[in-house]
Amino acid sequence: MATTFAAAVSVVIVAVLISRTYGRSAPPLPVTVVSDPLVARVDTELVDINTSIDGGSGEAAGTGMVLTPSGLVLTNNHVIAQATSIEAVDVGDGQTYTARVLGYDERRDVALIQLEGASGLAAVTLGDSARVPVGGRVVTIGNAGGIGGTPAARSGTVLALNRAIVVSDEFDGSSEHLTQLIQIHGDLQPGDSGGPMINGAGAVIGMDTAASTDFALSGPTTGQGFAIEIDAVKRIAAQIRAGEASSAVHLGPTAFIGVGIESGSGSPAGAAVSGALPRTAAANAGLSAGDVITGLGARRITSANALTEALVGYRPGQRVTLTWLDSAGVSHSALITLGTGPAA
Repeated sequence: MATTFAAAVSVVIVAVLISRTYGRSAPPLPVTVVSDPLVARVDTELVDINTSIDGGSGEAAGTGMVLTPSGLVLTNNHVIAQATSIEAVDVGDGQTYTARVLGYDERRDVALIQLEGASGLAAVTLGDSARVPVGGRVVTIGNAGGIGGTPAARSGTVLALNRAIVVSDEFDGSSEHLTQLIQIHGDLQPGDSGGPMINGAGAVIGMDTAASTDFALSGPTTGQGFAIEIDAVKRIAAQIRAGEASSAVHLGPTAFIGVGIESGSGSPAGAAVSGALPRTAAANAGLSAGDVITGLGARRITSANALTEALVGYRPGQRVTLTWLDSAGVSHSALITLGTGPAA
C-alpha cells in the first residue's frame, strides 16, 4: 500500500505492513532485533496470522494481539480483509487455531477475531496512549516478513502524535483515511501489521499499521512508521464486544455481492466489475465484466471504496436493489439477496 499524509502535512510514501503473495513466496527480510526479558514476555502474548485470499489464490500474513485467555485477538482490518480462511499460531503455546471475524471497522483499520477452541492464552497489557510523550522510546513487535516463529522487535522514537494519513492499496485500488496515529522514527516491516507498539513497561500503546516505504518494491522500511493509538483501538474493540453495530463498525459475517472490482478509477463513476463469481447474487442478476455498479439500495456508488462502505451496513441474507450500467451504457437494476463473503 502507498500512503500520503492528509491535509497540509508533507507527502510521504508508506506501506501497510502485511505480507501478501499470489502464487509465490516473499523472501525473508533482514531485521534489527531488540532482545530483553520484557520483549520475550510480550512475544508470548501475540499470534502470527495467516490468511487465504480468493479461495486460496493468494495468501497474507500479519500479527495479532491476544486480548483474553479465551482467544479474543486484536489486529488490523487489512490483515484479514478479503480472507476466505484465517489461521493464527499462538506464539505462547505454539498451537494453530482457526479464527473467525467477530467484527471490524474498515475505516479505522481495526478488527477483532476469535480463535476457536482457545483457552489459557497469555494476553497483552493495554496501556494509555494519551500518556505517550513525543521523543519517548518505544518498541515495535511483529511477524516481520510474514515468516512466523519468534516475533521481531525493534526500538524507535516517537516523532508525533495524532497523525492522519490516507492509505491506498496497490492490490485493489481501495484507500482509507486513518487518524489518531503515533508516528515514530523506527523500523517496521511487512507482516508487522496488527502487532504491538509497547512502552518501557511492556504495555501496548499502539497497533503497528503502516511504514515509510513501499515494501513490495523496496524491501525493508527506511525509518518511519505509524501505529493506531491504542485508546482508539480499545474503543472500537469494546463496541464490537458489546455487539453494537454502527455505520462504521460491522459485526459478524460480511454481506457479499459476488463481483470482482477493478482497481483505479474510470468513466463512468462507480465500481467497475472485472467479473462475477458463479452462483452469486451478481451472477444471478446478470452482471459481467465491463459493467459498472452505480447504486446499492438508496446509496449512490461512485467508486470501489463506496461499494465496500455501503456493504458494511448490510448482513448476508438481506435483499437490496443493485443498480449498474452495462458496457453499452444501458442502466439495469435488480433485487438481489446478499450472500456471505470475506471481511471488507
